[in-house]
Amino acid sequence: MENKTQIGAAPDRASVARIEGALYRGAEQYFKKEGFVHVASVPHMVDITGACENVDTLYEIDYHGKTAFLTQTGQTGLEILLADGLEKVCCMIHSFRKEEQADNRHLTEFPLVELEFAYNPSTEDGFEQLLGHIEKTIKSMIRNAVETEGKTLEMLGTDVLTLENVLKHPFYRISYDDAVKMLPVEWGRDLEQRDERLLVTSHGRRPLFVTRYPEEIKFFNMQRNKENPLVVNSTDLLLPYSGEAVGAAVRESNYDLLVEKLKKSDMFRILSGKGKTLEDFRTYLDAVKANPVPHAGCGIGLPRVTQFVLGTKDIKKATAYPMNKHSL
Repeated sequence: MENKTQIGAAPDRASVARIEGALYRGAEQYFKKEGFVHVASVPHMVDITGACENVDTLYEIDYHGKTAFLTQTGQTGLEILLADGLEKVCCMIHSFRKEEQADNRHLTEFPLVELEFAYNPSTEDGFEQLLGHIEKTIKSMIRNAVETEGKTLEMLGTDVLTLENVLKHPFYRISYDDAVKMLPVEWGRDLEQRDERLLVTSHGRRPLFVTRYPEEIKFFNMQRNKENPLVVNSTDLLLPYSGEAVGAAVRESNYDLLVEKLKKSDMFRILSGKGKTLEDFRTYLDAVKANPVPHAGCGIGLPRVTQFVLGTKDIKKATAYPMNKHSL
């Protein structure tokens, strides 16, 4: 049986670790320059608010007789700090996903870089700011890897010139509506790996933002679009080789609407069947109610950025210690 020290290309492990570290330092450099507060104490054992959309992938643990979970995201914790008065926050956690697929795309544990920021809707466009922060963060990551680990990248067979070219151009953008027409696929369906690959290829194999997904397939606290209430102000960043590497959205800060959206979500329906109620979200909901700060944020999957930088179709070759269901 495979274990975590055997999965992947062992001879390149040290080199891959250098690239991972350089990419993360690039993100840190951008956050520091922009005044983000790095939150070092985001917990890794959480209640249900540490879940992403697919709650079936949660690892359940016993925490002194109580049900707890290994965290999947620090998003709600960061959002609470915005309600407490901070304006820009970021963190890096390890995200745990109970993925049954042991393939070239999924891991059961991986580093996740996250940011959240407040904005003034009367003078600022939060969605445009969000896209800007994501693009600048990704470019800072790539730039630092190229500048500090150029020889390592070349040794790993990376096309450094292609990466340098990415730094020179703005990322492409396409709406979900236009994307499904181009593919074509049925409106309302989430994009699959094949769809992502086709979209990136049709845009010159460069990073591509897909914006404003249908509300029904996204996380409950994403803000509805005023012009089209069927979609939310969200985006996924698709990268060559890895596909979706960033998930992001403007968050809903209206308490009543937030509760309404939570109650109607598939996530809450599944959790209700497991005995969960609104009270399990009380700390988060109370923070939004007490100080409804307009804000937005994202999560950046470090291995998928590394996968793009290294130009590999196998995510197991893009992290020093790839974890899947066969790893232990």
